[in-house]
Amino acid sequence: MNRTPRLAAAATASTLTLALALTGCGRSDEAGAPADSTSSISEGPATGTVEVWAMGTEGELLPELAEQFETDNPDVTVNVTPVPWESSTEKINTAIATGEVPDVMQVGTTLMSGFVELGGLAPTPQDIDSEAFFPGAWDTTVVDGTSYGVPWYVETRVLYYRTDLAEEAGLEAPATWADLTAFAAGLQDAGAEHGIALQTRGNSTSLMYLPFYWQAGGEIMDDAGEFTLANDAQAKALDYYSSFMRDGLAPQVLVEDEKVQNFIDGDLGSFVSGPWERANLLTTAGDDFADKFGVVPLPDDETTGSFIGGSNLAVLADAANPDAAWKFVQYATDPATQVDWFEISSDLPAVQASWEDPALADDEAVAVYGDVLETARSTPAIPTWAEIEHELDLIIEQVIAGDLSPEDAADQMQEAATSIGTGLD
Repeated sequence: MNRTPRLAAAATASTLTLALALTGCGRSDEAGAPADSTSSISEGPATGTVEVWAMGTEGELLPELAEQFETDNPDVTVNVTPVPWESSTEKINTAIATGEVPDVMQVGTTLMSGFVELGGLAPTPQDIDSEAFFPGAWDTTVVDGTSYGVPWYVETRVLYYRTDLAEEAGLEAPATWADLTAFAAGLQDAGAEHGIALQTRGNSTSLMYLPFYWQAGGEIMDDAGEFTLANDAQAKALDYYSSFMRDGLAPQVLVEDEKVQNFIDGDLGSFVSGPWERANLLTTAGDDFADKFGVVPLPDDETTGSFIGGSNLAVLADAANPDAAWKFVQYATDPATQVDWFEISSDLPAVQASWEDPALADDEAVAVYGDVLETARSTPAIPTWAEIEHELDLIIEQVIAGDLSPEDAADQMQEAATSIGTGLD
């Protein structure tokens, strides 16, 4: 895949195996509720040693940010241990089980509930202002009404398209579902073999599809915590999503490893992906290629909708230096620090105020992500979600292949989710 290693592994980490191993708790009806914690972070500089585990690219780059924290806090030492995403879950589970844990840990947004179920994460102190973050990002930290971490960086999905092909075809960027269908067809008329590419099979297919369900007005769960997957919105979204493959506007089977090159070559007119793809395109084609593509929010139907992912920072329940650990988390999620981190890593800030900085606000392509993140949603923070996601992936694949009608697929999604359950006590 042409994702960066950190994001590719984050997606694969949310697997059926993990879901089966981690069950028993979930988020409350008020997913954005403040932490059920009376703890607070002390005044004054941090002291002592703070052990931090960070994954993938973040683990390699975080020492630069840690040095800045040490400069501001002369009596503290921050030790960053890079951990490969592919081995992170096993390493963290073992650490929690033995009590030999770091003070601070990077946690993929879809993995929070599992580590909370193991009793591994400390509740977020009341000093952290949930209102400072994108609502969808804060939701990913909340399990059963209590926050157990702080959003660190975020990502979401947008539409990448070849601006030169669109101009040749006389097309404006699509704003509605009907526009997107016509847009994909127009890009083919301008010379692309396929007007758009969407994920059609494999892990996390549902994460590509779910924004379309949200756009159609659907919800995964209702306020009572019941699954709401069998409805007209689901059938409509499944029919629309699969229509691109059925009508030859998108490849029947998307080969991820070929997507970026096909887009650069002009054989692919558009695709849906996250912020990491910009770096992939410019690294492969060179900086001059930036003039040949643009990004826009995913088109609307009944409403707007996109997926929000990324990583949170959490302090371990058995942390040896929790106060200094929370001070480090607080520092890493300060608006100014978030801008510094964006310039170091290209990770998009989870703090809304950071997007007012010229480093982000003056970049039109980056600013698009900020607009999308205001309404982007997360999947339910329940420990069974990865197992449910796996079943949804298989059902969506059958619809795309023409082996299952959208209406029957919607019913099967509801049956699968209800059978698996939420993992709530």
